[in-house]
Amino acid sequence: MTFARDERLALVDSMAEFGPDAPTLCGDWTNRDLAAHLVVRERRLDAAPGILVSRLAGYTERVQNETATRSWSRLLDEVRTGPPRWSPMYWVDAQVNLGEMFVHHEDVRRAHEGWEPRILPTARQDALWGLARKVGKLGYRRAPVTVVLERPSGEQATVRNAGPRQVVLRGEPAELALHAFGRDAVRIEAAGDAEDVAAIMSLDRGF
Repeated sequence: MTFARDERLALVDSMAEFGPDAPTLCGDWTNRDLAAHLVVRERRLDAAPGILVSRLAGYTERVQNETATRSWSRLLDEVRTGPPRWSPMYWVDAQVNLGEMFVHHEDVRRAHEGWEPRILPTARQDALWGLARKVGKLGYRRAPVTVVLERPSGEQATVRNAGPRQVVLRGEPAELALHAFGRDAVRIEAAGDAEDVAAIMSLDRGF
């Protein structure tokens, strides 16, 4: 069982626990909307490109809205089973879906008061450290100052080099990865000039 597969199953469990109409951290999407998004992403090759390409987004939105009308149990089953064998994602699930499943699992969990970070094994934090370093180069690409990620061990990674002024973001790799993906419901510390820290914390980290 891969990390990505474990997160997929845990995501479905959390969606089932909170129900189809519960909020997420994905804007105004409910769990039903998020499940429909995942189904379209993995099972509708005609509509999935619109997730990333703005000029195709209208068609993708229509397909997603239609998909969301399916029964809740069917949506959960389709997310749980993952991409079918004919989908290119089937063959690279562990590589391309770790971030998707982990982040969306937290989108479901952290939309509710009282959430706490999960305690993850070191090997999984290591995997998320690699993800944070990779995604950080995209998420912080507009940063006006240098951005350095630092995990509790003291290991650092510069994800944006923009001159001598810098902000250091400290936290567990899971929290750093979520922040790099644009989430604000995280437990991290930021060190640097107050103005620079404010700029980073309010930065548009969308892709």
